[in-house]
Amino acid sequence: EVQLVESGGGLVQPGGSLRLSCAASGFTFNTYAMSWVRRAPEKGLEWVSSISTGGSSIRYTDSVKGRFTISRDNAKNTLYLQMNSLKPDDTAVYYCVRGWSRDYDYRGQGTQVTVSS
Repeated sequence: EVQLVESGGGLVQPGGSLRLSCAASGFTFNTYAMSWVRRAPEKGLEWVSSISTGGSSIRYTDSVKGRFTISRDNAKNTLYLQMNSLKPDDTAVYYCVRGWSRDYDYRGQGTQVTVSS
């Protein structure tokens, strides 16, 4: 059974940082591209970032470029999202998904990120 379990969300002030983690199990992690997507209040699902199997190819949506960094540790079956210079517009539930960009097949339960003073 494929499982994706996110952690690391919370409440942070504007300009602050958070690091999200996604523990993957039930499949061969290093053979799948992985991504992060998010859903802001009263908005649709938005793709945030993707990373290839070995980490050599990475993409970001324009609004997070230069602030967010996606990475993975294939030895630990874990995906990360380092989020710096957070803004109120980054407030959302963040989901780890298996796949590249918007082409994914499994999604975790999500972790809430709230950016507010």
